[in-house]
Amino acid sequence: MDEEYGDLHDDITDVPGIRVGHWTDPVGLTGCSVVLPPPHGAVAAVDVRGAAPGTRETDLLAPGRLVERVHAVVLAGGSAFGLAAADGVMSYLAERGVGLPTGHAVVPIVPAAVVYDLGVGSAQARPDAAAGVHACVDAEPGSPCGNGLFGAGTGATVGKLLGPDRAVDGGIGTASRALPGGGVVAAMAVVNAVGDVVAADGTVLAGVGAVETLLADGLARAPLAAANTTLVVVATDVVLTRTRAHRLAVVSHDGLALAVRPVHTSYDGDTVFVLSTADGTGREEEPVVLETAAVEVVARAIRNAVATATMDTVATATMDTVATATTGTVATAERGEAQSET
Repeated sequence: MDEEYGDLHDDITDVPGIRVGHWTDPVGLTGCSVVLPPPHGAVAAVDVRGAAPGTRETDLLAPGRLVERVHAVVLAGGSAFGLAAADGVMSYLAERGVGLPTGHAVVPIVPAAVVYDLGVGSAQARPDAAAGVHACVDAEPGSPCGNGLFGAGTGATVGKLLGPDRAVDGGIGTASRALPGGGVVAAMAVVNAVGDVVAADGTVLAGVGAVETLLADGLARAPLAAANTTLVVVATDVVLTRTRAHRLAVVSHDGLALAVRPVHTSYDGDTVFVLSTADGTGREEEPVVLETAAVEVVARAIRNAVATATMDTVATATMDTVATATTGTVATAERGEAQSET
């Protein structure tokens, strides 16, 4: 285990009570991922910075809204079609009595956000309600999320500012760290940005160094609108009010700014969700400590996504890795072949 992370796995599932599951279509190159808090739900908030988001149930996460807790967050490919995966997650939770009691029925509160991946594999391959149910089943064992090209990150790409032909693999990534007060903060990111992913020193990790070209020569043509987005879920066991959770979502966008260039563009739908699993009693932490740590894990989750995607792309695919795609690995050596066939 890396000494920097102590007993943690550098994974969003290091937050007590958080489970993550995935559904992956390795042929159509799309998928969905679900983050499940404990059955009592999680205090939640969201901050949307991109100009082209695709979301569901985000208005209810604003400060001052009546319902404070959510019972899952769904991230999906398939553009707006992929929001249907949340229907399956709602059904799965309702069958188990998880949700908001209304007197007539239990209603699971399930916000969702999507990335556009229709141009990568098959435009007809889209996560649906059955995919959402599959992701929930995959989450039940409590296995680590991991990093790579699976779930909502299956068809994710980055570095598209100079055209889709210059794109490279994005993916899904995660990171965590312990807090001085004894709590944990972690992030999971689906990286499908129009911009490049960069290291802390500015070195391009994934992309073509498009910012320099952009500032020197401008754009020959504008990127496809609404076709790019980085989605993030930040989770912690620190006690948060809705107001504090919203502030943490706002500040966590700094992690995107550290790892993606350019970020929050007119062509991205960058969105950050925050979940606190505390049930009213739990860990406490100074806000500035938690906020600083959240920014760090968000940036690292984004970088982990592309680092692992790069390794996955050059790996040799086997039928075994295809079969285990929903537990955190997916065969991508045939990725280019799948794209050409669909």
